[in-house]
Amino acid sequence: MDPSDLTHHISRRFNKDIEDLRNAVLTMGGLVESQLSLAIKSIVSGDSELGLKVARDDYKVNELEVNIDEECGRILATRAPAAGDLRLIVAIIKTITDLERIGDEAEKIGFLASKLAAMDRPSDSYRELKTLGQHVAHMVRDAMNAFARLDVEAAWDVVREDEVVDEEYEAIQRQCITFMMEDPRSIKRVMNVTWCARSLERIGDHAKNICEYVIDMVQGRDVRHTHTPDTSDTDA
Repeated sequence: MDPSDLTHHISRRFNKDIEDLRNAVLTMGGLVESQLSLAIKSIVSGDSELGLKVARDDYKVNELEVNIDEECGRILATRAPAAGDLRLIVAIIKTITDLERIGDEAEKIGFLASKLAAMDRPSDSYRELKTLGQHVAHMVRDAMNAFARLDVEAAWDVVREDEVVDEEYEAIQRQCITFMMEDPRSIKRVMNVTWCARSLERIGDHAKNICEYVIDMVQGRDVRHTHTPDTSDTDA
């Protein structure tokens, strides 16, 4: 065999391995999005069984993380990727960790939803949680789209959006404190609402993290713990 043919074959196989990895991450992202959507629905609808189903199905997310992580290890050991390919592998390892943690938070929300379903429901059917949940779900979807397209500008949009989610979370916290002060009998239920809101806020943080990995992967710069840029900074 001509050495150039062997090199071409190895390169083509490596590119396929990388593409398969990217697709696996997107599959995992899709599963996490579904879990989150069902968890939010279980709160709003008061569906205890749906909440428990979300919690039970978390193992599927965990299995995908393990499989993708093992494949990343194999590629690192056998292909010794460099430069952009290495940044991609590292970004994938970090991304699946955040996706798994989003799955864990959705699991918590599922359990909490089953508890809330057994308690008296407020007249607004947890409107604030629904709003925060939908906002966070959009962030996760946009984060995975940014990952799929390697879209730095879209990634920065999600990073900026996290500040809005933090404000919504703080507003819910203040409201919950007021409710508990006005009616001590509601403390148990309101604490469950607080924990749901906390899980949703943390999901927003994980979506932000994924977008920071995208920026690093494309531009080769670590933007964690830095200021949110002006629009002009995204052109760098």
